[in-house]
Amino acid sequence: MSFFVISPELYAWVILPLLIFLARIADVSMETIRVVYISRGIKYLAPIIAFFEIIIWLLAMEVVLKDLSNVANFMAYAFGFASGTYIGLVIEEKLSIGTVILRIVTTEESTDKIVAFLEAEHYGATRLDAQGTRGSVRMILSLVNRTDVPRITEHIEDTNPGAFFSIEDVRYVNQGVFRPKQPHAFSGLFESLTHSHKRK
Repeated sequence: MSFFVISPELYAWVILPLLIFLARIADVSMETIRVVYISRGIKYLAPIIAFFEIIIWLLAMEVVLKDLSNVANFMAYAFGFASGTYIGLVIEEKLSIGTVILRIVTTEESTDKIVAFLEAEHYGATRLDAQGTRGSVRMILSLVNRTDVPRITEHIEDTNPGAFFSIEDVRYVNQGVFRPKQPHAFSGLFESLTHSHKRK
């Protein structure tokens, strides 16, 4: 009866570096998401992510430090860090967590159309008269869910392609008119667990 035996060279120079590479992708991606959760004020998930993140990091570091002469381990560690940073940013973009403030500088003719669209989407909008380099303009301020930003900016560009707008993350807001948020799967779970714990 024969068994599949992995040679020490294959394990040391291929399999082990691959595992280090994947581990670094996992822990750096988790670190990026954890920082995003902290910046958004999601305090229940961040510590849990940090717990698993540091365990994975310690395991990867232990393997690298055991054999400092293995260049493949160092390269896998570095490439995993770079790849994990990119993947973490992609995941953060897909999650679209939180609220942003949308500042729109546009002409008087397109102001009403943009405000009407925001109000139809159940968002509040504040209109201000302003003076720009090229003359009088209108400024619109609105707090919107990040998930709705692509659709809103697409409407702005269709209404007035020359409109200027900027987007900035917001951690905390008080009062105002907002579209009801769709609860995130994980945050909703922890919120329900927290409420049930408080009732006991």
